This record gives sequence, C-alpha cells and structure tokens, in this order.
Amino acid sequence: MERTSLCVPIVILLMQCFPSLPVTVSTNKQKVEVHEFSDAVLSCIFRTERDQNPRIEWKKKGKDVSFVYFDGHFRGPFEERASIDGATVTLRKVTQEDAGEYRCEISAPFDSVNLGETNVTLRVLVPPNTPACEIPSAAVTGSAVQLRCRDQQSIPPATYAWYKDDQLMIPLRHANATYLINTQTGLLEFKAVAKEDSGRYSCRASNGVGKPTMCEGRHMTIEDVNVTAVVVAVVVICLVVLVCGCGGFLMHRNGFFTQGHRGRSFWISECHGAAHISSQNLNRTEDTSNVNYIPPPQEPQDFKHTQSFML
Repeated sequence: MERTSLCVPIVILLMQCFPSLPVTVSTNKQKVEVHEFSDAVLSCIFRTERDQNPRIEWKKKGKDVSFVYFDGHFRGPFEERASIDGATVTLRKVTQEDAGEYRCEISAPFDSVNLGETNVTLRVLVPPNTPACEIPSAAVTGSAVQLRCRDQQSIPPATYAWYKDDQLMIPLRHANATYLINTQTGLLEFKAVAKEDSGRYSCRASNGVGKPTMCEGRHMTIEDVNVTAVVVAVVVICLVVLVCGCGGFLMHRNGFFTQGHRGRSFWISECHGAAHISSQNLNRTEDTSNVNYIPPPQEPQDFKHTQSFML
C-alpha cells in the first residue's frame, strides 16, 4: 500500500513535467516561387496529441475560398495534376491561375486542441514577353518627344533599357541631360530633340526570369523647321483675311447689300407693273376689235311672206 501511494504522486508529477502536446501544424516554406509550367511543392507538417488519423484539407483563398484537397481527393483544376505525401501537396505545371494563398488545415477530433492550420503563398514567375514599343517615325527639332516601352505580363515586373542604333543608351542623371530614361516604366523622354537624335530605337525588357526580350527597332527622323515657309504662309493668310474683311466692310458701307435688296423689290414691282399694263393693253385690243366688227349680210326674206304679214 505504501508503494502504491508513492507511485500516484510520481505519475502526477511526471504528467505535469511532460504535458501532452495538442495538434500543431507548420510549413517548411511559407513563400514558394516557381517558374510558370514547373512543379510547386506546398509543404504542410503536422503533429497530433492522440489522434493518429486526422482529417487533412487544403483550401485556396480568393474572393471565395475553394477546396483543393478534401475528403481524400483533389478538387477542381487540381484533380488530375496534383499529389499529396502526408499533408504536403505537389502541384504540377502551375500557371498564373494557380498563384495565390493556400491554407493547410488539420482536424484532430480526439485532441484537446482539435484544429490547426498554416498558410503558404505561391507565386508563379513569368518571363517577359516581347514589349510593346511606341516610337514616333518623325519629329521636329526643338520639340519634346516621348518613346514608350511596356510589358504587362512579366512577373516580377520587368525593367527596361533603350538602344539607339544597337548601342545601349546609358540613363543620365545630371540636370543638363538631353534625355531621361525611367527603367521601371520604360519611358524615354527627350526635352528638346535635335538632328543628332535621329536613329533607330529599340527597347529591351528583362526581369531575371528567362531570357530578356526586345521589340522591333524603328527609325525616328528629326527634321528642321522651315521658318521662312512658315512666316510666309502666316503673312499670306493674314493678308487674305485682311483683304476679305476690308472688302466686306466697304461693300456694306456703300450700301451694296441694301441696294441689292431694293433692286430685287424694284424688279418685282416692275414685273407686276408690266403685267398690269399688258393686261390693260389686251382689254383695249379686245374693245377695238369689237368696234370694227362688221356683221355678215343677211339673206333676203320672202316677199310673199312679208306681204301676207302686213295684211
């Protein structure tokens, strides 16, 4: 009895010194970066208190949480191209649609703490595509000109370098620089172009993933302004406007536009008068014709008839 009474406190003391651990979940790598169309390993390591067969679930966060692995099977787009070892998942031939944040959940109903989770972020790296370049074909000396280069698909975002006649243009930082290059946005800006800025320009995009790419080069010509021709054209236009304005003013002042209106009224009244006179002349002609009218001779009447009438 004494030995038994001594063992109970010892067991209680050992349990207090070495408490049982609840379910714990962790990962070897919280941020995973892989190239597009390669395999991605999302690690999930767990340890349970008593439950030897916990439930394993993988979910992908987004606007809506979707299942990746549930009830012992992969779901959705991962059904045919993913595998699991313990709780670690391997996704094969990942694309940009697979990028995002994933969560590994371990449920152990028989543990004192029966749920644990860890998060893994997947980033899919994309090499630069051929950048879109905007290069004007011509410009006038002294004008401000901008050349643009952009690739919207590369991850991480690409940086840009400009070439003139296949020679790298070094970004200038001093105040008197004739051009400025923004390597982050791909903008090449000339404050005031000169004849020597004529040449063939191209742009290169790179982000450390895959090979850099370049857009097709395009020639930009800088032309001088013909000051004499511009001045002559302006003077001629001014003279034409002045002559037209003076001519219109003088014609209005001399009553040309008013006389024209009166002339039209006079012509209309004259036409009405002429029509009235013509009508009167026509009537007179008809009266004259009636006065000169001679009736045809009558045939002689029967003598006997007349005499009998008188009787």
